[in-house]
Amino acid sequence: MARGVEFVDTSILCNLLEVPGKCQDRAQVIDELKSKRERRDTDLLLPVTAIIETGNHIAQLPDGRARRSCAERLSAVLTTVIEGTAPWALNEVEWDAAHLRALVDGGNTGSSLIEHACNRLGCGDLNILIERDRYLARTSGVRATIWTLDELLSSYA
Repeated sequence: MARGVEFVDTSILCNLLEVPGKCQDRAQVIDELKSKRERRDTDLLLPVTAIIETGNHIAQLPDGRARRSCAERLSAVLTTVIEGTAPWALNEVEWDAAHLRALVDGGNTGSSLIEHACNRLGCGDLNILIERDRYLARTSGVRATIWTLDELLSSYA
C-alpha cells in the first residue's frame, strides 16, 4: 500500500491557530490532528499557499490585539516547521514558469484557472492542488490527498 501524504489546507491551519471567524471547527480539527498523529499512517505537508493565505486572513483581522496574537501563533508554528518539531513538514515548491503554467492550465483538474475562478475555486485552492500534483510528479509510491474543510476543494482532493 502506498504511503499516505496529506496537504494541510488553510481551513485547517486557521482552525489550529484559532483565527477569529475562521476557527468554528477547532475542536474537530484538533481531534483529527491527534488521531492522525497517533495512527502514524499519513505524513502531513504544509503547502506554501496555506501559509500565505493564513497570514493574509490574520493581517485582515480588524482587532489589533487578535491580529498580533494570531501572528505570534503563526510565527511560532512556522518556527516549529523550521526546527523540524512540527507535526508536518513544509512542502517546498519552486515558483517557476512550469509552476505558473500548471496554475494557468488548472493542473490535473481538467479545467483552467479561468474556469475555476468562474466556478468560485480560488487561486489559492487551485495552487494547493498544483502543489500536490507537483509533489506527486517528483515522488513515487505515495498517495496524496488534501486535508480541508472546504467542500469545493475537497471535491478535487
